[in-house]
Amino acid sequence: MGSRLLAVTFEADNLAEPARFWAGLLGREVVEDTGGVLLPGGDTQLGLRFVPGRAGRLGAHRMHLHLTSTDLDDQRHTVATAIRLGGRHVDVGQRPEEAHVVLADPAGYEFCVIEPGNGYLAGCGPLGELTCAGTRQAGRFWSTALGWPLVWDRGAQTAIQSPRGGTKIAWDTWDGTPKAEPNRQRFELLPADGDQRAAIDALISLGATRLDTRNDGTVVLADPDGSEFCVRPTGRHPAGSPTPPG
Repeated sequence: MGSRLLAVTFEADNLAEPARFWAGLLGREVVEDTGGVLLPGGDTQLGLRFVPGRAGRLGAHRMHLHLTSTDLDDQRHTVATAIRLGGRHVDVGQRPEEAHVVLADPAGYEFCVIEPGNGYLAGCGPLGELTCAGTRQAGRFWSTALGWPLVWDRGAQTAIQSPRGGTKIAWDTWDGTPKAEPNRQRFELLPADGDQRAAIDALISLGATRLDTRNDGTVVLADPDGSEFCVRPTGRHPAGSPTPPG
């Protein structure tokens, strides 16, 4: 009665701009459906969705993406491509000696292009990691909810990864400050076996809190950190889209 992770969702006031940016940067197709604009991720790469909402605001996000590099030329090429597509360099307090490059997409969401030779992200694919500000409790919740094993669990840092490999999801550096408004980013799930009610009951039994039900049947919940996520009813995702990592 588990759930499958379809995508991480980003709110934006202009869906076309970030969708076009990430499609060009990751070489993905753009699929429009009733839920917004989806860039399917395939078996081992996390999908990205863009939905109508508030524009990104630098420094206000609890999630950001890490892209990997095979060598220095590849890292430079990724950065140059991102700038050409509408991205920009941003300063989030990174130190001069750090080798990763911090950028923001056209919707204002930060991401990093990680330097080559990073062993932690070796073999994870182009979209190597989604890192979240959150607690160890949240990481362990999501490990059980998705059936993704813990691949890192040291101190306050926790990471999970699909049994098939690919994009990791990590939690770290959450100060526990209450949110003033809902997150602009959230996970989007599908029931693994088509039974939405059973999937929601299972998530609640693990520590999730039910918040709302939308007109299309999508149920909004919060994880143990209070971060919102959605469980969509079966059939509410694009026909023919790749099986999400599970």
